[in-house]
Amino acid sequence: MPSSTIETCTLSNGMTVLFEPMPDVESVAWTLMIPAGAVFERPDQSGTAAASADWLLRGAGPYGNRELSAAFDDWGSQRHETATPTHIVMQGAALGGHLDKILPLYGYTLREPLLHDDEFEAVMIGVEQNLLGLEDDPRQKLMTELVRASYTDPWGRPADGTLDNLMNIDSDDVRAFLGNGLNPSGAILGLAGNLEIAAARDLVESVFGSWTPAVPAVVWPKPSGSRSSVASVELETAQTQIGVSFPSVAYSDADYYAAWAIVDILSGGMSSRLFHEIRERRGLCYSVSASLHTAPGAGRVLCYAGTTAERAQETLDVLLAELRNVAAEIRPDELARTKARAKSALIMAQESTGSRAGSLARDWFHLGRVTTLEEVRQKVENLTVRDLAQYLERHPVDQFTILTMGPAPLLADV
Repeated sequence: MPSSTIETCTLSNGMTVLFEPMPDVESVAWTLMIPAGAVFERPDQSGTAAASADWLLRGAGPYGNRELSAAFDDWGSQRHETATPTHIVMQGAALGGHLDKILPLYGYTLREPLLHDDEFEAVMIGVEQNLLGLEDDPRQKLMTELVRASYTDPWGRPADGTLDNLMNIDSDDVRAFLGNGLNPSGAILGLAGNLEIAAARDLVESVFGSWTPAVPAVVWPKPSGSRSSVASVELETAQTQIGVSFPSVAYSDADYYAAWAIVDILSGGMSSRLFHEIRERRGLCYSVSASLHTAPGAGRVLCYAGTTAERAQETLDVLLAELRNVAAEIRPDELARTKARAKSALIMAQESTGSRAGSLARDWFHLGRVTTLEEVRQKVENLTVRDLAQYLERHPVDQFTILTMGPAPLLADV
């Protein structure tokens, strides 16, 4: 279980580090967020951030590509690197006693990446293969395009990149991108698990304290939701993929937990409204869901349904009706189930060093502070049916962005 002690320090170069000891675990986890995400790419070079996340870990300091990977493996590190809209994120976990061996490897990666040209072709092939894989996943492709349609550029830009932009990216472009993006000012490191704060602080200072600040990357305008729209992509398939989004609130908004509860009532389990009405009672689709998607200063609810072409129009009609009807009545039993699911999720988060490290870093980015699990539990527990009704009065479910993929376009009144 995590302790109530969460400490924060800011290095002289601007890097923020957050520590949460969890005395009853043997592992330690980290989430390192570097301000070099897709929103900082040139508009015609979508995929630069994804290439950067890969190339960085292909050799650094005294380690070549294979030697760096072997060094992480020697200390039992389970790690993953990815690009997001706002950051390159490096996450992982290992035994707590190995942190002093693993963090220096990240220090080399950020301060002294080799960025050898003979590794670049493999990097771009990997980015391309990942994008080709997404082309074979209709649901993922639809939701990627729905996010793009739901936010102003560059906030809807796919973090994985786009196939038609890859030819515009060369090794010098990625080096230039990293020249601004590899910046300790704005970088955030969350550490949670089997650690002692004083020793961890000294370790972080020794590894990252000499990381030299760079000229900050250009910060694009804050995101805003698009206006209502209906679009379709015609594909010769037996299935139709349906995506619907509508405005919500940002993670930093005081209404965030009310927004989260509404989405959970819509799609939080087999008793949720969308599953019960669309799949279980009417048998219209094989999959239906809703999730809360947030960006700095904005948010959207993203809904998905996958169905046959013959039942696609009815599925969309019922989906929109259920979304519009959510404000008609929130029942106490629905809210009670939502709170029960939240409590279960919080208990599992208490046992996961990776979950806590990620929460530390994300909270600091969005809020400039850290929310404890007890604070989250209290905010959820305090929600009332009246709170949700008032939230829906302030944030009505409307202004739909609708995107469908299938053999025929669908009709909708938005």
